[in-house]
Amino acid sequence: MPLKVRQPAPDIYLPSTRGSHFKLSRDLANQPAIVYFYPKDFTPGCTQEACSFRDAFSVFREVDITVVGISRDSIETHQKFKKQHQLPFELLSDSDGSVAKKYGALVPFIKVVRRVTYLLDADHKVAAVYEDMFGAEKHIQQMVKAVKESA
Repeated sequence: MPLKVRQPAPDIYLPSTRGSHFKLSRDLANQPAIVYFYPKDFTPGCTQEACSFRDAFSVFREVDITVVGISRDSIETHQKFKKQHQLPFELLSDSDGSVAKKYGALVPFIKVVRRVTYLLDADHKVAAVYEDMFGAEKHIQQMVKAVKESA
């Protein structure tokens, strides 16, 4: 079950495609963010979702919101995915699914990451959440709507 609106988001400390570890509380201190969890690089739905975030990236940048994508894929796979699709945001490798679990984005028993997207405010509390395993494009639509409503 995903985190609830107004709930504090757990800190994140994971390897990043930028070559170092990303830490939410350090790297985005006092900054809003979109953190989206997705099942797997190079699958049709996940590719569509990542490219939709890429295409809407300017909407988030205009209001200083950083986008971060998280799956269980390796950094090497993330690097290829990011390069092939020219993604302007970082991808994080949650290889054991521990962060996805803290965010309610890990399917129990089969350990697959669910498609869940969070808008975090500057205090890293959940401002909006959207979960839909099959409607990848709806995640971006919902986050753009949430960002515009909070502006």
